[in-house]
Amino acid sequence: MSKTRKPTLADLRQQIDAIDVKLHDLIMQRTEVVENVRELKKGESVKIRPAREAEIVYRLMERHRGPFPRRELARIWRELIVATLSFEGPFSVAVQVPESQTGYWDMARDQYGSFTPMRRFTTSARVIEAVQRQECTLGVLPLPRNEQNDDQWWRHLVSTAEDAPRVIARLPFAGPGNGFEAQGLEALVICPMVTPEPTGRDRTYLAVECEEDVPFRAIAKALNDLGFSPVFNQLWHEPSRPAAWTYLTEVFGFVDPEKGHLENLKEAVKGRVSRVIHLGACATPLGPQELDPRKKR
Repeated sequence: MSKTRKPTLADLRQQIDAIDVKLHDLIMQRTEVVENVRELKKGESVKIRPAREAEIVYRLMERHRGPFPRRELARIWRELIVATLSFEGPFSVAVQVPESQTGYWDMARDQYGSFTPMRRFTTSARVIEAVQRQECTLGVLPLPRNEQNDDQWWRHLVSTAEDAPRVIARLPFAGPGNGFEAQGLEALVICPMVTPEPTGRDRTYLAVECEEDVPFRAIAKALNDLGFSPVFNQLWHEPSRPAAWTYLTEVFGFVDPEKGHLENLKEAVKGRVSRVIHLGACATPLGPQELDPRKKR
């Protein structure tokens, strides 16, 4: 009986080369399909679909097996997604990069590609302006915090105008990168004219306007009664407008204006809320357990 020959290093390298060719062929095939999608989306002002992008990565994480790192797998697909977005028209990113927190630039690059044009701004106002004027497609801004020195940039999104920027993503989506200054930082991404779509793993951002100083616990109870769990809130009160208190509220779940959720919330607080404005929704970032199943929660 002849023994099965053990593959040599040269044999294994040949196998890798053959697999690389197949991968390259599939990338070219995928690009052809994307070009067909581009034809169908002609005439749309903004062609990105953040929920669809998140669902692609969720699905990959669900089916992935073997030792190949999941963070790198997510990064490969982010590069694929963003590279093909550029086929559909100009695509660029405005990033607020405060002098003391340059890591936001690294975070934006990790999500939106190594070669996507990006512009640095030192203030949130300039990022929002660049997005509103469509000087840049997207804007990346620091996640609102409870600190007193937070600039509360989200108040500039409190508008019912159809082209008002809205939250479409939360970063980092696939865990922090290796940028030294990015450790511990989080951000929100804004873009106008993007219709929010549910992924099943969503967070929604609402502006709740009141004509009196309503305790947030009353709003939180109403949200919980409607099936939405509030996880963060921040109050903005402008002294020059004494009858205007506005809460930014982040909730788990997809609040759908088309299903009357905003009106239901307004009614649930018994006349104390004057207006509820949907500021956008985004997919929940991947957690440590998804990125490295060996880690315990």
